[in-house]
Amino acid sequence: MQHIPYNEQLKKKGEYVKGLVGNKIEVLDTIGMENPYGYRNKSKFVFGMKKDKKLMGFFEEGTHKIVNTTNCIIQNDITNEIAEYIFELVKKYNISIYDEDRKTGILRHVVIRIGIHTNEIMVILVTTDKRLGRQKDIVNDILSKYQNVKTIVQNINDKQTNAVLGVKNIKLYGNGYIFDKLGDFKFKISPLSFYQINPIQTEVLYNKAIEFASLTGNEIVYDLYCGIGTISLFVSKHAKQVYGIESVKDAIKDANENKRINNVSNVEFMAGRVENTLQSLSNKTSIPDVIFVDPPRSGLDKTAIQMLKNISTPKIVYISCNPETLARDIKLLSDKYETQKIQPVDMFPHTSHVECVTMLEIINKN
Repeated sequence: MQHIPYNEQLKKKGEYVKGLVGNKIEVLDTIGMENPYGYRNKSKFVFGMKKDKKLMGFFEEGTHKIVNTTNCIIQNDITNEIAEYIFELVKKYNISIYDEDRKTGILRHVVIRIGIHTNEIMVILVTTDKRLGRQKDIVNDILSKYQNVKTIVQNINDKQTNAVLGVKNIKLYGNGYIFDKLGDFKFKISPLSFYQINPIQTEVLYNKAIEFASLTGNEIVYDLYCGIGTISLFVSKHAKQVYGIESVKDAIKDANENKRINNVSNVEFMAGRVENTLQSLSNKTSIPDVIFVDPPRSGLDKTAIQMLKNISTPKIVYISCNPETLARDIKLLSDKYETQKIQPVDMFPHTSHVECVTMLEIINKN
């Protein structure tokens, strides 16, 4: 959406959310960025072949045709630069590139993550198997040119899938993780960890969510789909006890590590699917005062929605990266919860995506 003036983009995003939820729900003005460029802390480039020519870039929308480029102005400048340098090394050392049509070759993607507040950088080389020619040369060249690269990881993805990363990681250099800071907290980020790609707006988003929750410091709070514990730890300063649930075991490992690093004692993390774990958690605690939910793009599972209704917490704060599934879910909850207001936050400037914080309150509190 770079052809549209930024203020107009913000207006369009607000109108899009209003169009989905209707006029009865208050949709506040979209919160934008002061500088809506270079905000992405994760860059993903795909490798490919066209005849005998090596390509690196992005898939053209709706296709697997590669647009051959090493630059994107919404990505961090240094991650663009490192990607371009890695592409030069790939050509210099004649590294085997994965050919999607022929299902041959080794190197599929490069993913680069940066801690915006720490400047620590992770490089992930995604390959079809363990073989990676001139591995030591590539690692040494990257490290000699970019001192902020703290770890280099080889990720194995041998599946015929649209997913960029596989489940197996091999450390080529460093500890296999980097750190970043959000607010007063420090977070450990591993290759498979979910971490918001726009940390500047993430602080805005989380602070708005905490404001909507009206926490006093005495509340029991659930954080569903907690990832590496970012929301849980943010909320911990404002609540008595926080319980986080996440299905990705690596993320829970990182969440517990983040809890330890930040010396937080009033948060407990549980590994498991929300629809399987929520009931057992509610059985062992008193009814939570607030439940935060931050589900994937697919939104809330129907079982999870029914469980939320059964638990009857006074307030739900719903963080959503997909307004369409948000609109669907608040409608499914509407017999039990009234949607008070929605705050769109522009986490993804110059794209059609928008994040929303929604406040829902129980209709019958008796």
